[in-house]
Amino acid sequence: MSLAADLNSLTKSQRSAIWASYLGWTLDAFDFFLLVFLQSAIAKEFGTDIKSVSEALFITLAARPFGAFFFGWLADRFGRRPILMIVILLFSAFSVLSGFAQTLGMLLLIRGLFGFAMGGEWGVGASLVMETIPPKLRGPVSGLLQSGYPSGYFLASLAYFLFFDQIGWRGMFMIGVVPALLVFVIRMHVHESPAFEARRGQVQVNAFRELARHWKIALYVIVLMTAFNFFSHGTQDLYPTFLQKQHHFDTHMTGLLAIVMNLGAIVGGLSFGIWSERIGRKKAIIIASLLALPAIPLWAFSETPLLLGLGAFLLQVAVQGAWGIVPVHLNELSPALIRGMFPGFAYQLGNLIASRNGPLQAGFAEAHGDNYGLALALVAGVTAVVLVIWTALGPERRDVDFVEEAKAP
Repeated sequence: MSLAADLNSLTKSQRSAIWASYLGWTLDAFDFFLLVFLQSAIAKEFGTDIKSVSEALFITLAARPFGAFFFGWLADRFGRRPILMIVILLFSAFSVLSGFAQTLGMLLLIRGLFGFAMGGEWGVGASLVMETIPPKLRGPVSGLLQSGYPSGYFLASLAYFLFFDQIGWRGMFMIGVVPALLVFVIRMHVHESPAFEARRGQVQVNAFRELARHWKIALYVIVLMTAFNFFSHGTQDLYPTFLQKQHHFDTHMTGLLAIVMNLGAIVGGLSFGIWSERIGRKKAIIIASLLALPAIPLWAFSETPLLLGLGAFLLQVAVQGAWGIVPVHLNELSPALIRGMFPGFAYQLGNLIASRNGPLQAGFAEAHGDNYGLALALVAGVTAVVLVIWTALGPERRDVDFVEEAKAP
């Protein structure tokens, strides 16, 4: 059957689970990436520098593994569906509260709470979907789910382009209430994961003991996700600042180039997710990572908006092409009894390790005459090579029957 026919054969509940998780990650990323456009304005209002404001990015990323573990643990005990709704309501509320911060310290605290809530969304949403759909669709749907991240960045770029000059940075955070509306969709149309239902009523496992029992795969995945997070955040978080500070572009040009960048990311995530079903998860990650290397000079060192946009598009095809395989790869490698917690926790723990990327890149750039292009290029090049090597050394599992695994004693 063709991919279109396979997708058409999904039940209404399966489709709803896919769209709910995709939109949840999209709107989660939208709220997160609003901040990357607002750092200069926030620094100006609070009388500080961009490096100090970029600590909010670090704190958000650092809080995410704690939320991933906590909400993932709840999802393994009480179900993916109700916990996903709680997480979306929480990160929406903290996004809105960010707009009311009166000091930089208050903003940092709120963004930490936002990060804690945000940490729960990816893992719970991904496990809900991967346990719900047929195995043959996991690759394409994985690409769609992970494309939610650049889709959210795209929407944040569009919102910045359209509204920032009129409503300012505080008004931008108020838009963060929109994701809360998704909860009504989940409540009405999304069913619980079949794998969770297969174990409902059974004795709950000890999450720490299960992690310890599978420490080798946990360690491998955490290192993998550390590299992945340097790859994405190292090429995305300071990109608007690079355009504003190094090239002195205005709101509209910065927003437009970020939109182009994220279109490339969406193309990459969808394409490589689909392709991974044919060539395998590891090969798809390796090829995408290698394709990033020749795009780096065009992306980081061009001078005209046209070439910068082309470079950004091509680089993010590669970066998010590799990322498009992450949801399915992590769920397939996950121990069955803690799949609600394990993928998200490993992902976000890698985020924690990589969370100093923003301040480090900003500090490096400022120490080299505001050369953000050099800082971006170094991180992108090194992490692409690390990803190729570490992925090649690691395991791969495909076509795992998640429901049967869950039934096993």
